[in-house]
This record gives sequence, C-alpha cells and structure tokens, in this order.
Amino acid sequence: MSEQTQSFTPEFTGGFAAQTMIDDPAYASQLPPQPPAQPIVVPGIPQFVGRWRFLLVVVGMWLAGAAAGAGFYYWWFQSPDKAMPVFAVLVFVVACIVGSLLTAMVQERPNIAAMSLALMSGPLAAAIGAGALYASVAFGWLVI
Repeated sequence: MSEQTQSFTPEFTGGFAAQTMIDDPAYASQLPPQPPAQPIVVPGIPQFVGRWRFLLVVVGMWLAGAAAGAGFYYWWFQSPDKAMPVFAVLVFVVACIVGSLLTAMVQERPNIAAMSLALMSGPLAAAIGAGALYASVAFGWLVI
C-alpha cells in the first residue's frame, strides 16, 4: 500500500493529530498581539482577629464558663446525691471539647477560631468560677 492511498483514523494518529493551525508559527505571527492581563482586586477575608476582638470573645466565653462552674458547684454543694452534678460537669467538659474541635475546623473565619480557643479554655473558666464561689463561702462572704 502506498503512502498516498493510506488513510489514518483518529485513534491511530497518536500525538500528531493534536497539532493545529495555532501551533503553526506562521499562523501565530498573523494574530494581533494580546495585551497583558490586568490585575483585579478581589475583596478578601482578613486572616487575623484584632487583639480587642479576641479579648472580647475570650472574656465573654469565660464569663459564661465561670457562671456555669459556679452553678455546678452550687448544685453539687446543695445536692444530697452527687452523681447528677458530677455527670453534668462531665457533659459540660465534653461539650466544650467537641464544640472547640468543631469550631476549629471552620476555615477563613478568624472570629470563629477565636471562639474555638475560648471554648477550649471553658473548663478552666468553670473551675475558676467554682473556686471563686468556694472561696467566698469559705471566707464567709456568702452564706449558702
């Protein structure tokens, strides 16, 4: 079979079939020059939280945690059966941990990342609140 009568089908042409007129340097010189792409400004999300906003988020979560700790301590102090208050404290600690882990997975939201850090330290704030209530009872400032 001679080369002039041999026909190629697309599945057997291989990489040579991808060459087109655009790949031809003579054709490329006939195209008008393209201007360079102009940069555009896309509004972004800041990747940080200001010091005061972080402080407000942490203080707000700590106040809620301290109130919860004082409430748990008062409930434990008044309860004849200590099982339910201790179980509630366990649920509180687990909820703080799981909530902190879930909020830490949120991307591109620095305020939620700050809340995650505050939630992680929620049990510490609860212990401080319970300690403050215990100290006020022990020193006689409050009578329960």
